[in-house]
Amino acid sequence: MKAAVYRTKGLARDVLRLEDLPLPEPAPGEVRVRIAASGVNPSDVKTRARPGMEFPWVVPHSDGAGTIDAVGEGVDPARVGQRVWVWNGQWGRAAGTAAEAMALPARQAVPLPDSVDFNTGASIGIPLMTAFHAVAQLGALLGRTVLVPGAAGAVGLYVTQLARAAGARVIALVSSEAKAALAREAGADATIDYRREDVAARVKALNDGRGADAIVEVDAAANARHWGDWLAFGGQVVVYGSGQADMALPFRPLILGFVDVRFFIVYRLPDEALRVTIDGITDLLGRGSLRHPKPLVYPLDDIAAAHEAVEQGAPGKVLVLP
Repeated sequence: MKAAVYRTKGLARDVLRLEDLPLPEPAPGEVRVRIAASGVNPSDVKTRARPGMEFPWVVPHSDGAGTIDAVGEGVDPARVGQRVWVWNGQWGRAAGTAAEAMALPARQAVPLPDSVDFNTGASIGIPLMTAFHAVAQLGALLGRTVLVPGAAGAVGLYVTQLARAAGARVIALVSSEAKAALAREAGADATIDYRREDVAARVKALNDGRGADAIVEVDAAANARHWGDWLAFGGQVVVYGSGQADMALPFRPLILGFVDVRFFIVYRLPDEALRVTIDGITDLLGRGSLRHPKPLVYPLDDIAAAHEAVEQGAPGKVLVLP
């Protein structure tokens, strides 16, 4: 089968190669998925660039969608032919979704409704799971204001929709008018261009003189110093990402503001949180109630360009098609 592989870390064009690999056979408890679309996430790009190989070779990407064509011992044979979306594809293993097929535990291949195409299915994993869990951590949102940095990204677009559906007022932080338009289409009540505007002043102007009640944070290292100014007393921050490995927290404004900060990584959600998240996503997909990010699509043999698009901050979701 064709697969994108890197055997050392570095720039996408220096290390990613298309190779022929043996078609994987599903082990007991696993299924094999013929991949129709593979999703590229910032974590995939960062892992490829970060020094240190965990395996002798890696087929990247954790998100994907396709059709089960074989099952291992202990898996219901009726699953053969089932359309599925995949989560945590490359997490903890060498072979991810940037290939014509992959084998993984059966529970990580979730049924995909016939009404949802494979490109959308490959966009679900990390972005929608992250958004769903992040919004759930905020509790009841009716009448509260949620600030969403990176609102035009795949996670941010889902956060905007889920928070709005839960009754929140959503203020989107963006860096251009084009991204502001995407956030408004997803349901944002207001947008702020953080490159041109005073975010704290604008939030208060839009929110009756108060800071936001909550922030769902894409880049803790860049924004943590502002949280005390952006939030109302008793505000919450849920952090799912950071542009840098280290961050500094402004102690005084956060402690005086009784700010609650919590972190999570979607790859390591506990079993109960996973169950709630996947059940919730299954319900949302069945109802067709979500607007999904517009995909930017590349062929598998141009995977380097796909990785570069993510590095350059492409809005929405970047996919490669085997």
